[in-house]
Amino acid sequence: MTDHPEPDLDPDADPDKLKGPGGMTLRQIHEQVQKSVERDREALAAHHAFVPPQSRWQRWVRYVWGRSGRR
Repeated sequence: MTDHPEPDLDPDADPDKLKGPGGMTLRQIHEQVQKSVERDREALAAHHAFVPPQSRWQRWVRYVWGRSGRR
């Protein structure tokens, strides 16, 4: 066995030096993921903002329709 741990498993490794898939550093990958998550949250919030509230009749129909599948 070797005395040196593998570079991928070193907890003190610098994320600016380690390369991930596509040749990007781990820090760049992390930043891209954070941006993507933020865009997804904004898109979901925008989608829910334009959904009109359901009427009582629509809620009742969904309630009854949903129960029929559970019996």
